[in-house]
Amino acid sequence: MTSDGTPPTRIFLRPVGSPLTIAMSGLAIASLAQAGLDLRWFKPTQAHTLGLILISVPFVLQFLGCVFAYLSRDGAAGATIGVLAASWLGLGLVHLSSAPGSRSGELGLMLIAAGGVLMLSAIAMATFKPLPGTVFALAGIRFVLTGVYEVGAGSTWARAAGIVSLVVLGLAAYSVLAFELEGEQHRPVLPTFRRGRARVATDDDPSRAIDGVASEAGVRQMT
Repeated sequence: MTSDGTPPTRIFLRPVGSPLTIAMSGLAIASLAQAGLDLRWFKPTQAHTLGLILISVPFVLQFLGCVFAYLSRDGAAGATIGVLAASWLGLGLVHLSSAPGSRSGELGLMLIAAGGVLMLSAIAMATFKPLPGTVFALAGIRFVLTGVYEVGAGSTWARAAGIVSLVVLGLAAYSVLAFELEGEQHRPVLPTFRRGRARVATDDDPSRAIDGVASEAGVRQMT
C-alpha cells in the first residue's frame, strides 16, 4: 500500500524488438519487385509471378510487423504497416487472377484509398518518427500513382509510380540499417531524426520511456 492507503501501480513490460525493421524490409522488397513491372523491366506476362512474390514475402513480413507494432503499443505504426500488408495482399491477388497487362478500376480505387490512408497515418507518425513517416508517405504516393493508372490514366503514371518505388526502396533500406544498428548497439548510430517520446525511447534512462504508461488507453486495472 502507498502512504494514502491506495494499492501501488504495477506495470509489467514485455520486451519486443522494433517492428519497423521487418516492415521496412518487406516494403523494400515489394517496392523493387513492383517497380520492375511499372518500369517494364520484365514482361507483363510475368505479373502472375509478381503476385506470388507480393503475397509470400512483403505481405507476410508486414503482417508480422503490424502485429508486433500493436504489441509495442505503437498504434500509428501498426495501422500504417497493416494497411501496407493488406494492400500488397490485394495487389498480389489481382496480379494472380487478372489477365497479364490488364487494368482494374476497382483495384485503382482501392490503391488510391490505401494511399490516402497511408499518407494520413504517415503524417501522424512523422510527428515523432520523421524517417519512417516520410517512407510511408512516399509509399502512399506510390499507391495513388498506380491507382490513377489503373483507373485509366496514361502509362506516364505507372512510370512515375515505378520511380517513386525506387526512392522508397532506398529510404526503406536505409531505415532497416539505421534501426538494426540502433537495436544492436542500444543507441542511435545513423540519423533517424526521432523526436519527443520516440527519442526518449532510446535514452539510457528506462524510467523516462514508461513515464505516463499507467494512464494510457489499454492499461487495465488488476484486482
